[in-house]
Amino acid sequence: MSTQKAVYLQAAKGDVAVGDAPVYKPGAGELLVRLHATALNPVDWKIQRYDIFVKSYPTVLGTDGAGEVVEIGEGVTGFEKGDKVFFQGSYDKATYATFQQYALAEAATTAKIPENLSYDQASTFPVALTAAYVGLYKGLGLTPLTAEGRGIGAYAASPVFIVGGSSSVGQFGIQLAKASGFSPIITTASLKHAEYLKSLGATHIIDRKVPLSSLASEAAKITDKPIPFAFDSISSAETQQASYDLLADGGKLSIVLVKSVTEKEGNGKEVFHVVGVRNNPVHRELLVDAYKYWSDWAKTGLLQPSRVEVLPGGLAGIEPGLRKLENDQVSGIKLVAHPQD
Repeated sequence: MSTQKAVYLQAAKGDVAVGDAPVYKPGAGELLVRLHATALNPVDWKIQRYDIFVKSYPTVLGTDGAGEVVEIGEGVTGFEKGDKVFFQGSYDKATYATFQQYALAEAATTAKIPENLSYDQASTFPVALTAAYVGLYKGLGLTPLTAEGRGIGAYAASPVFIVGGSSSVGQFGIQLAKASGFSPIITTASLKHAEYLKSLGATHIIDRKVPLSSLASEAAKITDKPIPFAFDSISSAETQQASYDLLADGGKLSIVLVKSVTEKEGNGKEVFHVVGVRNNPVHRELLVDAYKYWSDWAKTGLLQPSRVEVLPGGLAGIEPGLRKLENDQVSGIKLVAHPQD
């Protein structure tokens, strides 16, 4: 088979459509993966609408992939043909995008899917988990869970605040915070997700309908301890400011979008903008190390996948899925497409 089907963004701010693409050949350090599941992310529709990140068109979108290894590049060890894997793609090359039937994956940032997870579930890990992991352990400067076990439980009895707990990134942020020992773990979300988020490790849920100006007072009702760390998985201008304001003096805030906080001098607070992509040289070493552990953490339940909704129609179902995301019709779940259908 020399060709495959792929979802193309045909032009800047243009339409998406299914077309033909070559089946790629893995180079040194790469794997060729036959994709069985690819998850959608809000950034996918934002690239289409706002012409961001992508430098040339037409291009293939998608960066959450799960499938089986069908070919192995030179120098790769630890993988065999037939291995079930998940990985994060990228937008810089169509070969690494995941809205297609076959994609290349960098072996150093690819993990095997444990037997207790389906392809659908595994495809929810890469992008959101990367953003949460980088946000906590690079942005906030916390001791990583992989640091010879020192990170597990390292922040016992220390509170943390996570904005947007029901988002995919927020869900992994909660789970990582639990593994790091934080308590209480306070998050904002729709109350319909409260029990689910508590099952992931959140101890207190503040209704997302509460005015952002009241977040600090709401947090004070939960704990009398100062809050040294906050992670804003939404990162609108309003949530960034509210997160910054509730922090204790000297506290640290990690955000996933461009900084728009009005900072005040003299309080020692720090704000870090992190980008959850695997090939960012700033945190590449952190992620290469983390990928060695993620399969085991998923197997033991330290990390749980997001709940999924499978889109009908295979690759053709991606376009209506992007519209659902754009129209804010998705909450607490991850949309997943099956490229082989």
